[in-house]
Amino acid sequence: MLDKVKNVIVVLSGKGGVGKSTVSTQLALALRATGHKVGLLDIDLCGPSVPYLLGLEGSDIYQCDDGWVPIYTDESKTLAVMSIGFLLKNRSDPVIWRGPKKTMMIKQFLTDVKWEELDYLIIDTPPGTSDEHITVMECMREVPCNGAIIVTTPQGVALDDVRKEITFCKKTGMKLLGIVENMSGFVCPHCTECTNIFSSNGGAELAQLAQVPHLGTLPIDPRVGLLAGSTASVLNELADSSTAQVLRSIVQHLDGLTAVPTSA
Repeated sequence: MLDKVKNVIVVLSGKGGVGKSTVSTQLALALRATGHKVGLLDIDLCGPSVPYLLGLEGSDIYQCDDGWVPIYTDESKTLAVMSIGFLLKNRSDPVIWRGPKKTMMIKQFLTDVKWEELDYLIIDTPPGTSDEHITVMECMREVPCNGAIIVTTPQGVALDDVRKEITFCKKTGMKLLGIVENMSGFVCPHCTECTNIFSSNGGAELAQLAQVPHLGTLPIDPRVGLLAGSTASVLNELADSSTAQVLRSIVQHLDGLTAVPTSA
């Protein structure tokens, strides 16, 4: 039930471990911090980390006559969250499902969740180009999806897999909104100087090669890691950090594409 959702943004990556869920979560929090009503849908069935990142583990979801009711992070109801993680008894429980059952669950999450009016729905996907992604693409044909943000790290191994994700998007007709280079450099928690402990600029170079926008470069910042387990936005807690600057720029970019006013 996405009829009340104004904009749908899919967050993808061809490689696991690039911090995609953290980017999805902080993007959703940044959009909320700038006055938008936001939904965050976690369809990474085998590794749902959004409940942990937002401190929502142990929350119970319910069904009403219209479908699943998402978890709201506070009484303002400006951030709604849905994840397979809410259906598991504890974080160590594995999801051992074959493709058809996974496909059915994703379709249910995309069609049977009772979202209220939202300015943005951020969909956090698993890595790769498998059943889950094909299901998302098929369902997105029936709703106005704005496009995909691809997350990568600057290392060559990650970039090779992300190239496959770009090709996947082009073949399935998913618009590419841009590429975010994550974990590029390490920010010292004491002096805030950023040191490139790995390679850098891989995401920017890939964006240029794919002819899509480079949305920004996010460093490894231990201060951001300390926000895990809460609904605190980098924009509020670390307003002067490079991470906040990049997220603020991405929000402005999305607002420019969608022309969505802030919710009252």
